[in-house]
Amino acid sequence: MIKVVTAEERHTSDKGAIHSEFSFSFSDYDDPSNAHFGCLLALNDNVVQPGQGLAPHPHHDLEIVTYVVSGTLRHEDDLGNKQDLAAGSVQVMSAGEGIRHSESNPSDTERVRFIQMWFLPAERNLKPAWASGWFPWQEREGGLKPLVAQQPPNGGLRINQDVQLFIPKLNTGEKLPIPSRGERRTHLFMLSGHIDLYCGKQKFSLRPGDAARIRNAEELTVRSTASDGAAEFILIDLP
Repeated sequence: MIKVVTAEERHTSDKGAIHSEFSFSFSDYDDPSNAHFGCLLALNDNVVQPGQGLAPHPHHDLEIVTYVVSGTLRHEDDLGNKQDLAAGSVQVMSAGEGIRHSESNPSDTERVRFIQMWFLPAERNLKPAWASGWFPWQEREGGLKPLVAQQPPNGGLRINQDVQLFIPKLNTGEKLPIPSRGERRTHLFMLSGHIDLYCGKQKFSLRPGDAARIRNAEELTVRSTASDGAAEFILIDLP
């Protein structure tokens, strides 16, 4: 089963300094029929204006994964971590029994765009933790490299859930097979460019902001159809 959710179907939250597109129920957007996809609770596409940001706020019992699409995102938390994350960076924050953090745009001139995803953890009341990594597009071009996983490869980031997260980049005309994962779920979210998604005899054309929620599918194939640059997307394998 494949359900395509278009960019226009997302909920828009525009507070001036921060513009967000919510893929699932979040904050002032309450839709019980769109509360989660498996253990994925939120996928927010955020743009923060120069010098603006989110004040320190708490979380608990969440696995929060953030990908910086463009610009620079500043992270600070009460564990003592402070880092400016460049485009191509991924951070994983295990909120566990409790953590406070803030996210801001340190630039005076450039906006920052970042995708933030919330997952339910496999266990509650874990010790809070934070880690980040930078993954240039050359390392992700044309293949499936797990950037985040419960048992990550060298250089990957650990998450306390049975999830694998990939952010591949495909040049125009390039194809990428996605192996069947049986009864597991797959979530695909388009960042840039255009793709055709093939599943058996079905074909779905996706553009920036579109998503595909996939369950019990046979092998998938993605083909980049972008005429103005490579296609980049987030691919999540989850129970």
